[in-house]
Amino acid sequence: MARRQTVWVLGDQLNRRIASLADAVPGDTCVLLVESAAKLRSKRWHRQRLHLVLAAMRRFADELRAAGFTVDHRQARSFAAGLAAHRREYRPERVRVMEPMSWSMRQWLARQDVDLVRNNQFLCHWEDFAAWAADRPRLRLEDFYRWQRRRLGMLMEGDAPAGGRWNYDRENREPPPRGRVPWPAPRRSRLDALDRAVLAALPPTAFGAPPDGTWATSRAGALERLQHFIVHNLPRFGPHQDAMTTTSWHLAHALLSPYLNLGLLHPREVCEAAEAAYRAGAAPLASVEGFVRQIIGWREYVWGVYWLWMPAYRDENRLGARRGLPPAFASAARTRMRCVAETVRGIEAHGYAHHIQRLMILGNLGLLAGVAPRAMVEWMWASFVDGAEWVMLPNLLGMALHADGGRMTTKPYAAGGAYIRRMSDYCTDCPYDPQRRSGDEACPLTTLYWAFVDRHRGRFAQNPRMRVAIATASRLADLPAIRRRAAEVLARLDAGTL
Repeated sequence: MARRQTVWVLGDQLNRRIASLADAVPGDTCVLLVESAAKLRSKRWHRQRLHLVLAAMRRFADELRAAGFTVDHRQARSFAAGLAAHRREYRPERVRVMEPMSWSMRQWLARQDVDLVRNNQFLCHWEDFAAWAADRPRLRLEDFYRWQRRRLGMLMEGDAPAGGRWNYDRENREPPPRGRVPWPAPRRSRLDALDRAVLAALPPTAFGAPPDGTWATSRAGALERLQHFIVHNLPRFGPHQDAMTTTSWHLAHALLSPYLNLGLLHPREVCEAAEAAYRAGAAPLASVEGFVRQIIGWREYVWGVYWLWMPAYRDENRLGARRGLPPAFASAARTRMRCVAETVRGIEAHGYAHHIQRLMILGNLGLLAGVAPRAMVEWMWASFVDGAEWVMLPNLLGMALHADGGRMTTKPYAAGGAYIRRMSDYCTDCPYDPQRRSGDEACPLTTLYWAFVDRHRGRFAQNPRMRVAIATASRLADLPAIRRRAAEVLARLDAGTL
């Protein structure tokens, strides 16, 4: 029987309140979900990433059926084939789709005779971000964040920020505490028949450990994880959010980004839960502010600049980086660098690494070694449970790799081994010494840092935040030895023997 309309729900829009579905009436609405074989084959995806998306889609389809909707959840060669087959079978008068997260998908949908509905999965739509950015000579995250706080009324006391300060970042940069700390264990769900069916159907190219129930695949499970974070982790989140340790892959991090990126959680409800904990005296302001800043500040800023600068942005490579992806990124066994090995082991086991591991270990090594930005983007997009193009392009091209020439940051986020030593316990038992610049025992990050500064001194000579490093490099007596050591490091990095 023909339905008056179809609402096509994409795989990262799994919420009953999305703009295209919120007012839909079960009696005259059919909901379409498409699992595209072409999409599944498009990358070497992490097994937990594929399982999370596919299982969440199937559970959402079941929830919609229970609510009275007719649901056409189909597997197809491609999104185009799935849409065409649905139209032949259900003959809808119109097909509505909420704007997708992907720029390319939006361009394709605009040619498919569908009604595009304004995306409501963010608190600042990309058109509103473009209006905010229009008359600004330079975009600054802090300006956007304060604008967001004011207009959303989050953590505000009238016109002033709660506690009298906008930003508590300085209180949130402590290294890992000494000794073994019993960080609250993440919640886990028991895998069921639906999970097993999804896993059995994954393409053979999928890599990484199978899911252990850490990542929820339903809205109910995501809400449970949110509550767990607010009660057990948020009070401890702030001070050590930049720390890294071999004793815990998660520390007090929220582990909520996959649910936000798939629509299982909405940023407003997440931030309101955190603010309620602060108002109730259950979590300190520094932790709550740091968490809220990541959601309504950085996450929405990244979303905005992605749409503002696409499609040219995906090809940015101002530093001319051409190196291939290091073998160590694909296997922890291909490096003796403990910081890299520990991070990659976490990715293999969980499809996850927290923001400092991504930025200051993986991204930093990619920057210093000159890894091609597109190679980094494709690998991280496929390897993380919260991966998406809109996430990875600005975070990598703008933040980690400085490939956009400083449009997002005023200086490269380059660092030697001293930063890793200060913010982690990775340097313990590592064969490399973060205090050495040259020689066989020199930390590769330290060597490559000074080689990077030396190589790009002309480019960054007028950058006030790089002048000290450039002046220091020019005075190093062992600069010739650093250059020789850097060449050895890069050769061994390429060979997977570093």
